[in-house]
Amino acid sequence: MSINNPYNYSLPNNFVIKNKFENKQDVSQLNTANVKKSNNKFDQYKEQAIMTAPPEELTYMLYDGIVKFLKKAKIYMEQKDFEGINDSLKRAQDIITELNITLNMDYEISKNLRSLYDFMLRRLIDANIKKESSIVDEVLDLAVDLRDTWKEAVKLAKKES
Repeated sequence: MSINNPYNYSLPNNFVIKNKFENKQDVSQLNTANVKKSNNKFDQYKEQAIMTAPPEELTYMLYDGIVKFLKKAKIYMEQKDFEGINDSLKRAQDIITELNITLNMDYEISKNLRSLYDFMLRRLIDANIKKESSIVDEVLDLAVDLRDTWKEAVKLAKKES
């Protein structure tokens, strides 16, 4: 039995991972047609891992990305690095937005996920405005739960296959 993936997405053929913390360029401003291949071996490895991953693994990677960026935001809050806080929270918001817009609304769970993602986005905007770690913790807990639940669902689906 395969998992019913509630997401409809695929990556463009020329997709390249950019580390926002290296060049501070907003991912939403990237034109994928103009992005050059990275010479960094690690970036090439990450790109290859994403390009060859099944959709279920991509979803897990996205959830893991949210967790990573929220943890970075908390560290930046401790350091009072406002640019780092903003960048990290925006990256988490970008991932949540991607998950939200790619939902396949043919599944009942998608409606619940859409509500949850909207809530998470609103809270991250609040966290960015107020610079409150407790709000980030609230969203981080949800993201960890989503990631871990997704990982277990994929494991169960693989066992049943």
